[in-house]
Order: sequence, then structure tokens, then C-alpha cells
Amino acid sequence: MDEPAPLDKFLASLAARDASPHTQRAYRTAVGAYLAWLQALEIGWRAPSRTVLRAYLAELGNGRARSSVAQRLAAIRSFHRWARRAGLADADPWAALGTPRRPRRLPPVLSIADVERVVASAGEGTSASSGRVSGRGAARGSTTGGRDALRRSLALRDVAIVETAYAAGLRIAELAGLTLDNLDLGRGELRVLGKGRKERAGLLGRPARAAIAGYLAEGRPVLLGRARPGPAPDAVFLNARGAPLGERGMRYRLDAAFARAGAPEGTHPHTLRHSFATHLLDGGADLRVVQELLGHASLATTQIYTHVSPARLRAAYAGAHPRAHAADQGTAPADGTVRPR
Repeated sequence: MDEPAPLDKFLASLAARDASPHTQRAYRTAVGAYLAWLQALEIGWRAPSRTVLRAYLAELGNGRARSSVAQRLAAIRSFHRWARRAGLADADPWAALGTPRRPRRLPPVLSIADVERVVASAGEGTSASSGRVSGRGAARGSTTGGRDALRRSLALRDVAIVETAYAAGLRIAELAGLTLDNLDLGRGELRVLGKGRKERAGLLGRPARAAIAGYLAEGRPVLLGRARPGPAPDAVFLNARGAPLGERGMRYRLDAAFARAGAPEGTHPHTLRHSFATHLLDGGADLRVVQELLGHASLATTQIYTHVSPARLRAAYAGAHPRAHAADQGTAPADGTVRPR
């Protein structure tokens, strides 16, 4: 049985390319299930027939959403391309087979007013956060003054998280991985390590800089004082016990802020990143600039935001089309006269 060997080698190649742990888990699941299915039918994985591949497509589509099917197929195709390049197979059997495309869904976007409400609500509800602190943390914050200081520190932190995510268009993992030496508040810049471990620069506006500065001056020292003895963490955002705030904790806090703000249904932490890109385009930013700020490898990935930015389309049309302003005055012929409609 040689099936596990190519899968392990494939996953090792993903790790060597700095694929995220999430991607590695997803590809292990998708490719592992595919190889196990072929093995159960006693079919070699190197050159399955089109009939076999179509049968697997039908198997994938049984009870799964189209997006899930597309994700699994992407992993399987990647595996076969790798096997061909690595010399483990003569060809890619999926190359000539048409497969369902992932449905193109427009990302949800908050209005500017929605973002303002989320920022305002981010510092609320910290009593619930402080109430969840137990054991060692509760003993340290047992006095009223200690609880008030903790509550204010968490409020400053949560506002800074929302402002930073929206100002720089960061992913949750990038927020959680932000360290003190990545920040330059004087220049309003930060450095983040994005997908594929590619470093990029992010920009911070005045509200984000003020929120981070307030948190670093008043909030973070209080949280750091609750940490266990040992080297101080260099993460910007800390939890109530003075340890780095992880992705799960950030999602919890952001989801709570969305709920309190009455954000539209379906809003999630990544919505702040979508909103960042769309609002930049609405304000006239160049698409390639937005691509650079988002850290997208391909401009095609960034172009989806042009579909959720009708204001930019209207502005471009009004500013560029020679007849954009002729609707209310009839058409203008070449001699300069106005012809009635």
C-alpha cells in the first residue's frame, strides 16, 4: 500500500511553502478522503479514468454545498499537479475534466455608519468579560478598583482591535500575530505576516493610532500585570490573564461587538476587511493599491470588491463618459446644439 506516502510527501511540500495550518488540515482531509475512496475501489491514484473521476464528483456532491465541493476539488487538483511535477505520476488526470466552479458570492460589507456603531460598541459588555475571569485572575481583580481597571483595560483593547482591523484590513490571524516591534505609531504603519508568510505594510489612520496608543498606555500595562511570572509577551493584544489574545478570543470579542451594534446578519470578523477594501475603492483608491494593502497575490482576487462598490462605478462613469450628464438635457449632437428627447 503506497497511498499514505504520497499524501505525506504532498503535505510536507505544503509545509515547505509555508501553507497555513488551516490549509494543511483542509488538504489532508480532502486528499485523504479521495485516496481512501480510490483505495476502497482498488483503483490506483496515479491515472484514474474519467468515469471514475465523474463518479467521485457525484460522491462529493452528495449532501455537500457547492462551495465545499469546490474547496475539496481544489485540494485534489493541487495534489495531482504536485505529483506530476514531482515525477510520481505521468499526467494530471483532472486536467481535462470540467468541474463545477465555486459560486461567486459578493462579500458582506458594512456601511461607514455600521463601522462607527461597532467601534462604539466594542468597549461595552466588558463586565461580561471580567465576570468570566476565574481562579487566579479573579483573586487578583477581587477589589472594586481592580475590577474597574480590568474592565477599562479590556474596553480599550477591544476598541483598538476593531480600529486596527478596519484601518489596516487585517485578517484575524494577522491581528493575533501583531507584535510590539511591528508597530510604528509615529509613522502610522505596521508590518504583518500574511498568507504564505509574506510580509506587507499596513497603514493606520488617526482614530486607529489614537485607540492603539490609549490601549498601550493605559490598558496593556494592567493586563500585563496579571500575567504569570516570566518573560513578558510581545503580542500587542493580551487577554485578561496577560497572555497573548488568540484568534478564538478575538473572534468572540468581535462577534459580541457586532451583536451589540446591531450589525447586519452574517457579519463576521472578516467583514471588517471586506469593508476596508470597499470603502477605499469608494473613496477613489486605485485597485492595485488596495491589492497591495490587502496582501493579495493576484489582482483578480481584489477585483471582487469592484462588484460591491457601486459608488465607485457611478463616479467613474460620471467622470469619464461623455454623455454621463446628458440625461436631463437630451442628447448633445456634434454641432453643440441640444436635441429634444
